[in-house]
Amino acid sequence: MRRPTAVLAVLAIAAVALASLTAIASSATSKPATVTTGNSSLGRIIVDGQSHTLYLFQKDKGAKSACSGACAQNWPPLLTKGTPKAGGSAKASLLGTTKRADGTTQVTYNKHPLYTFVGDAGKRGSTAGQGLTAFGAKWYVVAAKGTARIGRY
Repeated sequence: MRRPTAVLAVLAIAAVALASLTAIASSATSKPATVTTGNSSLGRIIVDGQSHTLYLFQKDKGAKSACSGACAQNWPPLLTKGTPKAGGSAKASLLGTTKRADGTTQVTYNKHPLYTFVGDAGKRGSTAGQGLTAFGAKWYVVAAKGTARIGRY
């Protein structure tokens, strides 16, 4: 009896996390996205306007996203309407955009498409996706200077 209850609890938590991050991704499409900086256990990183950690996907080729379907459900792209804005010590000169296959506009930083992670469950400062291998490649937090944050430095 415990196993079905545990499975249902995990599914309920996952559904809530996915709904909250879907709302975040959807809200980003109604106005320009903001990319700013924040502190984490990995050092100074870039985050979105709600202080959610932003990631890059090593499978992406240049500014072209290789993450769609189930990948984008687990790693929602940071979408924008208009030109994204820089805050904190994020560099406006590193911000850009790329068109996704579905026609939406995704924010890039230093030519890396940016994503959040449902495993962070909307928690500010969480870096649970750091170093994970999923959907064919590794995921890394983006350092404030625009490179993958592979470890502490």
